[in-house]
Amino acid sequence: MFIDSHAHLFFKDYHNDLDEVIKRAQDNGVNYIICPGTDLPTSKQSIELAEKYEMVYACVGFHPHDAKKCEGKYLEEIERLSNHPKVVAIGEIGLDYHYNFSSPEKQREIFNQQIDIAVRRNLPIVIHSREAEDDVIKIVEQKIKENPDWKKHLKKEYDRYPTPRGVFHCFPGDSSMAWRLIRMGFYISLTGPVTYGNKPNKPNSMIEVAAKVSPEHLLLETDSPYLTPAPYRGKRNEPAYVRFIAEKIAELQGLSAEDIGRASSFGVHKLFGIGKYPEPTIAYKIRNSLYLNITIRCNADCVFCDRKGEAIVKGHNLSITKEPSVDEVIRAIGDPTQHDEIVFCGFGEPTIRLDVVKEVAKWAKEHGGKVRLNTDGHGNIINHRNIVPELVGIVDAISISLNTTDPEQYGEMMQIDGKIFFQAMVDFAKECVKNKFDVVMTIVDLDEVDELKASAFVEKEIGVKLRNRPYF
Repeated sequence: MFIDSHAHLFFKDYHNDLDEVIKRAQDNGVNYIICPGTDLPTSKQSIELAEKYEMVYACVGFHPHDAKKCEGKYLEEIERLSNHPKVVAIGEIGLDYHYNFSSPEKQREIFNQQIDIAVRRNLPIVIHSREAEDDVIKIVEQKIKENPDWKKHLKKEYDRYPTPRGVFHCFPGDSSMAWRLIRMGFYISLTGPVTYGNKPNKPNSMIEVAAKVSPEHLLLETDSPYLTPAPYRGKRNEPAYVRFIAEKIAELQGLSAEDIGRASSFGVHKLFGIGKYPEPTIAYKIRNSLYLNITIRCNADCVFCDRKGEAIVKGHNLSITKEPSVDEVIRAIGDPTQHDEIVFCGFGEPTIRLDVVKEVAKWAKEHGGKVRLNTDGHGNIINHRNIVPELVGIVDAISISLNTTDPEQYGEMMQIDGKIFFQAMVDFAKECVKNKFDVVMTIVDLDEVDELKASAFVEKEIGVKLRNRPYF
């Protein structure tokens, strides 16, 4: 379920009971642990641990605190070590201006040189940044500009995400900085402090990040033996405790710890190549709702949708190559009463397969389930008739993508005729209200969309509430 993406298992804190620490991690659902070095000796120790324990992988590099100890020949050795099959990144590297155990000039020199190693080896980087974010970002941006092919092989043709090049471990910034880094190709890693709460007059920025950044961009870490999460704060940290971090993020995002673990584990796979790529699925669980992925066809082509890219949602692969039959969907559901709701929602428009929606929804209702339809609201145009009455009695709730109140912007965002389809969506929503469905309308959290205007529009014009969907 979980991957601890950053734990220093070579520390003396574990010399007497590392086997037990590893066993407790496994017992608590931790599948893999990544152990970053902080200098040449600990990089070698990380590799030794990776060789000893199947679930452990290593990173090699010089921490900014130890930059002063780094000489040219040491970096040559780091690069040599990076060829080991269980070395997955160059790290932990970066800048730390809080302590300045090494001079800022030396830190920047060694940081630059280690990124060059990562570029040559086509490896990601694990970044430590403390009170040095401006310089770190400046250096990384320049390296990406100079080396556009670095990790480029990971980006698919239609992938809406940038090429993943590394992770900012124990992320020190706010959500605005996080999104800036995400758009540069970096994951954000959260650790124990996310469980600490806010101090008077001093908000905990990690909590704000955990609430506002999609799980698709977050990694989990303990930074063991440091930064122990509640309820064990003050004691030695260990990888088994990564679940407390996942549970806190889940609480903040209204998800389950399993959702957070699955999404972050896919991030680790994509960045470091650890674990397996998920198989395509037609039924996938988020929280305790079961979502049905019956098509990846859509009448629109939204600029914010990853339908043509990887089509991964919280670690679930929705990139099906064959549309399932009614019987296949029903078998995938199992007992509908085991879920809070059965939701028709994939990376396609469900009403394109209206007959399947109706037949499966009818079966689910007959077997005690609650049914929701997530739609772009174009079902009437797609099916050349008013389909809303056909859903009465077999669908309980309908979620409709408003996206924006501006028909022109609507067309640009969805790459369709905005005037025709915007009005069709509004008419569909009004018809759903008239037929007494539980209706919610949604927008994607984009700066260019006026949320206040959208909220006022749906309440006044349609008589329902608005929900803001996170932009992934």
